Amino acid sequence: MERERWATRLGFILAAVGSAVGLGNIWRFPYITGQEGGAAFLLVYLLFILIIGLPAILLEFVVGRRTDRNPVGALKQLATGPFRYIGYVFVVTGFVILSYYSVVAGWTIRYTLIGITDGYSNAIGEYEADAAGLEDVSAAALLFDNIATGTEAMIFHAIFMAIVIFIVGLGIRRGIELAVKLMVPAIIAITAVLVAYAYTLDGASEGYEFYLSPDFGVIASDWTSILPAAAGQAFFTLSLGMGVMITYASYIGEDRNLAKDSAAIIGLDTLIAFIIGLVIFPVLFTAGVTPGEGGVGALFIGLAEAFADVSGGRILGTIFFFVVAIGALSSAISILEVVVSYAVDELGVERMRASAGAGGLIFLLGLLSAYDLVLLDFFDLLVDGVLLVLGALLLAAFIGWQQSDFAIDELGKGVKDLGDWGTTWIWMIRIPVLIVLVVSLVLGILDYWEFLTEDFSAWLDI
Repeated sequence: MERERWATRLGFILAAVGSAVGLGNIWRFPYITGQEGGAAFLLVYLLFILIIGLPAILLEFVVGRRTDRNPVGALKQLATGPFRYIGYVFVVTGFVILSYYSVVAGWTIRYTLIGITDGYSNAIGEYEADAAGLEDVSAAALLFDNIATGTEAMIFHAIFMAIVIFIVGLGIRRGIELAVKLMVPAIIAITAVLVAYAYTLDGASEGYEFYLSPDFGVIASDWTSILPAAAGQAFFTLSLGMGVMITYASYIGEDRNLAKDSAAIIGLDTLIAFIIGLVIFPVLFTAGVTPGEGGVGALFIGLAEAFADVSGGRILGTIFFFVVAIGALSSAISILEVVVSYAVDELGVERMRASAGAGGLIFLLGLLSAYDLVLLDFFDLLVDGVLLVLGALLLAAFIGWQQSDFAIDELGKGVKDLGDWGTTWIWMIRIPVLIVLVVSLVLGILDYWEFLTEDFSAWLDI
């Protein structure tokens, strides 16, 4: 069967941007930025995007385009020995990510519906009496706890996964490309309007200072926390280390300039992430909410409180959470495509059946994250600190030191004169990228071990 192709270059770029923009930018980026010191984290994150993100995304693109295969098939075609199995790391990573990602996406749908129906002030107000009898627990946090776990969370998790399964099942042109051509421009347009609104809020200047004025003392004192968080976020937000870009590049032709496409994708993705911060932090500071508090629920707890207090908050909140939901969908379809492409290419399963089967299994695993937030943290920290970085590290080591000639040759296709840029790129992979990935992996493993021996261990003892 002839392999599908992107209909247009714009479709490919928007699909890659859509994958990158989702919850990694709109959910994860703000709460990690808040946790890790605001502008201090932002500075390190932007450096990682430049030093690691651009070389690494090119790495996945050349592998995907040269082989025309999913991550498992691509590495089996290129490698011998243990490196043949790197692709399985990508598929497993994508499978695990989407299981809890879909649960979080379900929260965005629920919060959008709150804005349409009750409004954030009324919804939070229903929990005021319960919160009054508890120490250091807000009504917004109780609302979030009710939405984030249990039957309701599982229902919205199911709804979201059903939508993702349907779109991916339709294929590249009729499903994914058509969807992202509608979703990504909508995200950009609506976000621009939200930025203009946030600029008028009373807490805008305080929010901008937290977000844009780095304290280098924070970097010096907290680098062991900031470094793996920034590396993990760079990979998460660019959909690196999970095989998405390998898979998407397998559907493009040889006449595309991968360097130019990569720059466009990273530029758009980073711009949107940056702009989201210009929306969120002014809203939080206007409402007197401390950024970064609340862990994975920080965005939902903090912003629900803020939207309940600021002028026009109900409309603003509804629009914002709708944008988050669209972004989540654009990312989720790319992650499921990794698993589906493996089933189609390697196992010969028909696309819609592969989408339903893989999506169904992912839904079942996601029920654990919908049951308790500790289990969501279990998967998120494993993926962020270990699996994403591990997959990227293995691929960088293999291509950088064993397949550099093929990589440079593939990068040169679609480029009139690559010159010395190919060699420079390979040495970027061999030294700075590998060093950062090794350090980040070690720190990520230590951070995950701390979670397992403390929070997770305490949860098991309950």
